[in-house]
Amino acid sequence: MDEITARHNEKMKRIKAARDEMMKTKTEQKGLVIVHTGKGKGKSSSAFGMIMRCIAHGMPSAVVQFIKGNWETGERTFLRERFSEECRFFVSGEGFTWETQDRERDVAAAQHGWRIAKEQILDPEIEFVLLDEINIALRYDYLDIDEVVDFLLTEKPHMTHVCLTGRNAKPELIEAADLVTEFELLKHPFREGVKAQKGVEF
Repeated sequence: MDEITARHNEKMKRIKAARDEMMKTKTEQKGLVIVHTGKGKGKSSSAFGMIMRCIAHGMPSAVVQFIKGNWETGERTFLRERFSEECRFFVSGEGFTWETQDRERDVAAAQHGWRIAKEQILDPEIEFVLLDEINIALRYDYLDIDEVVDFLLTEKPHMTHVCLTGRNAKPELIEAADLVTEFELLKHPFREGVKAQKGVEF
């Protein structure tokens, strides 16, 4: 064994020992409140990846999709046509706010979606709930942030995971969450005049 390989092996042994020691302290299990926010692409895509994982692990799931009502997204078609028993899929919203141009309708749709969301989160059969683009509804005050945070902290079952996506997550939600990821935009083809691409964006 040469010197570089020997040094590498010794370093990896030290790292493994330290990690094994650290993992001994990680014993708690709980349902997480997860927030995907930021200006970068991939917030919903990542959350739907977790839905795929849940299906693979036999964990019943639910999606409540806010805002994107008129979009025929691939994930909606995929889950409704192939995994409707494993994942319930609800759409609450008629499109982005600049398309509807009707605040009262948008508020009513968001409130309806939140009622469905609470039902799914409280359902003992459901283990993971994705609230897709709810942060947009919260940003425009279609929903009361204090009510949402209070529900997640005091009424969500202990082992139920909830993921909330959308840019501009409110500070109160970020503070309450267990796991927060900010998606940063470095480069996007939309800026070069390229429209949303099937399979990549929707």
